[in-house]
Amino acid sequence: MTHLAAHRHDLDQLAAMGRRRSLAPRRGVDFSSNDYLGLSTSPRLAAAVADAVARGVAVGSGGSRLLRGNDVEHERLEDEAARFFGVEAALFFGSGFAANAALLATLPQRGDLVVHDALIHASAHEGMRLGRATCVAAAHNEAGAFEEAIAAWRAGGGTGTPWIAVESLYSMDGDRAPLGELAVVAARHGAMLLIDEAHATGVWGPGGRGLAAALEGRENVISLHTCGKALGVEGALVCGPAVVRDFLVNRARGFIFSTAPSPLMAVAVGEALRILADEPERRARLAALIAVAGEVLAPCGVTVTGSQILPLVIGEDGETMRIAAAVQAAGYDLRGIRPPTVAAGAARLRISLTLNVGADDVRALGDVLREMRR
Repeated sequence: MTHLAAHRHDLDQLAAMGRRRSLAPRRGVDFSSNDYLGLSTSPRLAAAVADAVARGVAVGSGGSRLLRGNDVEHERLEDEAARFFGVEAALFFGSGFAANAALLATLPQRGDLVVHDALIHASAHEGMRLGRATCVAAAHNEAGAFEEAIAAWRAGGGTGTPWIAVESLYSMDGDRAPLGELAVVAARHGAMLLIDEAHATGVWGPGGRGLAAALEGRENVISLHTCGKALGVEGALVCGPAVVRDFLVNRARGFIFSTAPSPLMAVAVGEALRILADEPERRARLAALIAVAGEVLAPCGVTVTGSQILPLVIGEDGETMRIAAAVQAAGYDLRGIRPPTVAAGAARLRISLTLNVGADDVRALGDVLREMRR
């Protein structure tokens, strides 16, 4: 059979480079998930969903939000999220990828400019690929590079709206965007600021409202809060001005033509937001774990970021996966990250700290890493 010969050849090439991926069941001590606050197994979330089922909330939505899929639970969640994050309106999507892609495919218009961080997530690239605006990359976390890109575009005759697209906390490096400086750049140039809070929501900011909490509610700020990481459920909330919500409902194909998320997920996300308010000790425990990890793992070559994401950059793909396999065999679920997720020559182990582990687990992982690197 030759119908899929090109696909088989591509897979063989990936294997030869040490980059072929495969699915594996989760096992071992959790150092790879994004369940930062340990909420995915929260009894409160389970009870909220069970109660919703008992009172007749549907498991499936039955259609898109613009048809019969718009459930009262979706609207209840969006109202609650708008109050929680301090914005005019929120819109619930089925996933962070879908929401990010929809934002960048829909909001920037022909004649606009999108300046995005060089390390922004693949979902943003997908949206830009589908959109109509000119898109340029700016050097990672350098506010001046964003300003220079906008100024050069204006000097070349650009007359539309500039859009600045960043993550507040980067998923592979664990570092933070200079949001205050970027907000100044945006104000100076009449730009919109899109902030993906995926890895900050629930963990950072007052009450877990994210690193951009101080900017929320501004007319030129749109934030994306993923629900499948620290909130322990799934989906995503786009937060910002009401006109943004209305425009997405009318123009975002990824929203219009997608079956609505399960109403039960809307119930669960709402409960997760209430847990953030009721149980601040979760964030305190994670902060303590981050401090321990910084002390224990730095001697192993791990980059101490001050966040729950700590990379151990190894460089070569094959060596990275060899060490990852050895660590997994020792009982620790730690995954190797290779290009194109990270740049060529920057393959790494991504250590993710969650409340599914304790300080003793971190110390034991440090012992294993020191032995493996030896």
